[in-house]
Amino acid sequence: MMNLWIVALMMFLFGNLIFVSKHKHLLIVLMSLEFIVLSIFFFMLMLLSMIKYDLYILMIFLVFSVCEGVLGLSILVSIIRFYGNDYLQSFNLI
Repeated sequence: MMNLWIVALMMFLFGNLIFVSKHKHLLIVLMSLEFIVLSIFFFMLMLLSMIKYDLYILMIFLVFSVCEGVLGLSILVSIIRFYGNDYLQSFNLI
């Protein structure tokens, strides 16, 4: 059981490392955010299974994470159509 906690923690740390270091393309940033959400889901699954709690909260978490992913992809598509690429440095934030 301890190995699963270490795997989930490593997933979370690698997702954060990729999010911080690879911030050139918006798609890589979105994929690292989804990897972080997946590791949080894994944490919650292990924790709720360990205390023998209902797992319905995980379905709500999955619904919100899917909505977050769809919103990120729709923003990515609109940015690519408007700017022609997904480089974060080419966006005008003003």
